[in-house]
Amino acid sequence: MKTRQNIAGFLLRIALAAGFLSAVASRLGFWGAQSSGWKNFISYSAEVNSFFPSSWAPALAVISTTAELIIGIFLLTGYQVRKTALAASVLTLLFGIAMSISFGCKEALDYSVFVFSAGAFLLSTSPAI
Repeated sequence: MKTRQNIAGFLLRIALAAGFLSAVASRLGFWGAQSSGWKNFISYSAEVNSFFPSSWAPALAVISTTAELIIGIFLLTGYQVRKTALAASVLTLLFGIAMSISFGCKEALDYSVFVFSAGAFLLSTSPAI
């Protein structure tokens, strides 16, 4: 049983890291033609955070990208997994709430943002890591 928990925790940690790092890579153009690009991400940040002034979008884009990059690297390397997973859970929960406020809950549910957040929270409580 313990071995399966260890494997599940490891796989969840890697999947969460991959999700964060893939999003960052897309914004920075590392996915080539499939990349969203930085300008598009700033526009999306303004849409998601429609309750903030649009002038805040560039700062929010930098802050969220930096947080996602750090969280992704920490999860990938296994550094402070419980604390990092908790940070990942809070960040994605805030993102899901912002999406729900700005677009309605359907988009956050369609993109499994709350599942991602719950998975990160579960990882933060796991004794098997």
